[in-house]
Amino acid sequence: MVENYLRTTGFYHVSRIGVIREFYSLLAALVERWRPETHTFVLSVDEVIVTLKDVAHIFGLPIDGEPVSGWTDSSSDFLQSQSIAIFDREPEVSHSSKSYIKLGWVRRIRDAEPLDIEESVRRYVRCQIFCLLGSTLFTDKSTAYAHAKYLPLGSTCLTHLYRALCRASRYDTKEMDGPLNLLFVWAWERMSCIAPVLRQTLPPAEIPVAMR
Repeated sequence: MVENYLRTTGFYHVSRIGVIREFYSLLAALVERWRPETHTFVLSVDEVIVTLKDVAHIFGLPIDGEPVSGWTDSSSDFLQSQSIAIFDREPEVSHSSKSYIKLGWVRRIRDAEPLDIEESVRRYVRCQIFCLLGSTLFTDKSTAYAHAKYLPLGSTCLTHLYRALCRASRYDTKEMDGPLNLLFVWAWERMSCIAPVLRQTLPPAEIPVAMR
């Protein structure tokens, strides 16, 4: 039942992807070649860009439909009402910023669900999707929190990646957040000579490519 709900919402494939870590040299090299004015990577051979098609190909996320836009509300009343509606509990937030929800708290709710009735299954799925938003698609530098503004929103992770790259390209920035899985796999797809796994040794083609 959980799998069926995840497939219906479009998050099934990305829920099967783990976390890619420790490719800091590749990240630094890509950030050096990022141009905020054009949102492109300037390489010796050409200018290249991560596109929505890449998001669908690498993460298996749907990219059709209406754009996600509008204002966001970070007030305590909004956070309380959304958290109760989605998780059936008052939120556990960061001590430094009340706008950030602890992912560990969301995972504990998810893992405690008995999955014996439909509402329990739906709450499990909502927790799983929010954890995906906070740990894979809209990660911050701590990887332990997700902003409350993502509670009512979908997966606009490409915009988040562009913004993260623009911030990281500033001379005074030391770290980068954002969907790094998407960035790494995109680079390995475009420049297979630097990929950690040879293309011919990969399992049969499937979505998401990031899982391969």
